[in-house]
Amino acid sequence: MSYIDWALKGPKIAACSCDYGCPCEFNGKPTEGLCEGLECMLIEDGWFGNLRLDGLKVAAVYRWPGPVHEGGGIVQGFIDSNATPKQAEALATILNGGEQEPTTVFNIYGATISKELAPVSAPIAFDSNIEARTGWFRIEGHLTLVLEPIRNPVTGLAHRARIVLPEGFEFREAEVASGTFTSDGEILMHRQSRYGALWNAAYGPHGIIDA
Repeated sequence: MSYIDWALKGPKIAACSCDYGCPCEFNGKPTEGLCEGLECMLIEDGWFGNLRLDGLKVAAVYRWPGPVHEGGGIVQGFIDSNATPKQAEALATILNGGEQEPTTVFNIYGATISKELAPVSAPIAFDSNIEARTGWFRIEGHLTLVLEPIRNPVTGLAHRARIVLPEGFEFREAEVASGTFTSDGEILMHRQSRYGALWNAAYGPHGIIDA
């Protein structure tokens, strides 16, 4: 099947309620039974057909009552208020799983969602340094996430770890960090020192775009 040519490429940061490493990445059950968290991506290089998406940001907050694959999730998306109406429409199409294979990250997660809250258009502040395992994003009145290196409990030194998934659908390799985050909307949460991850994302109609 043919699709509109599109791509989203750039740094992505995320955190969830699991312990560092996140058992879900290894086909295990979430640390606390449920799964909740948030993510944000800066589109450094992006397009939807002839429409450029460079410089825009997208984010989401989510919760599942149990393991993600068992479904029943709730999600809310956020699109950069700097997006024009056409850009916002294009991003919504991508994030909702349109113009792409059913095996992409957006459709795999989308199949587990039972309730989708109305998307929000808002200014999104974002920064990340993947090598340093630091990053943050903020959507005023809605979401905040701060990532920092995991600290050795004895020496206090930064502890470095990576997750490598050669056949992963969300990333192939990610730096692991410590995440502190809040959500002040309907999906209310406040978490400190939980699993965080940073990676260079690259998605297209057929899934991850390998370098």
